Amino acid sequence: MASYGINAKDTLGVSMPKLRALAREAGRDHDLALGLWASGIHEARILASLVDEPRLVDEAQMERWVADFDSWDICDQVCGNLFDKTPFAFDKALAWAARDEEFVKRAGFALMAWLAVHDKLSSDDRFVPFLSAVVRGAVDERNYVKKAVNWALRQIGKRNAALNEAAVAAARKIQRLDSRAARWVAADALKELTGEAVQKRF
Repeated sequence: MASYGINAKDTLGVSMPKLRALAREAGRDHDLALGLWASGIHEARILASLVDEPRLVDEAQMERWVADFDSWDICDQVCGNLFDKTPFAFDKALAWAARDEEFVKRAGFALMAWLAVHDKLSSDDRFVPFLSAVVRGAVDERNYVKKAVNWALRQIGKRNAALNEAAVAAARKIQRLDSRAARWVAADALKELTGEAVQKRF
């Protein structure tokens, strides 16, 4: 886990397939999720995101949990398993992307990426503001942030033809920024978003 940049503190070594099996066995349980999170154990917190009930998650809980993020996998799992299914997801994505704490900021962009993948009903208008945040975030040199910025840009740009055009335009703008991180974000995103595989989908 350490070799993949995962914080090994308070970690038991339980695999994701095992955690998903435990989540299916337990079912949805908000109180159980809160208890699992309070344990501070790495895998217990991932399990919490799998068993919690999105309709019972409020903004205060989201703020408490995001402040506890200490590893990219916890961040991405919680955002993709739980937070993106709450009614606060779009607002939190923009708010957290503007914060400075490394894993809070990553959570903002991870939420954007997961919403682009999981939310099949929202209009393009809800995703367009994310691209301005992506442009602003692209100059962050921290590895876990810049990778999430890139991830958000690519997922938004793969959603449909109109958002692809908007994401490519955002990537071109990022490309012109005087930042090594921004140049990487733009180059990697443009390679995929303008590539044959993505364009064929539209």
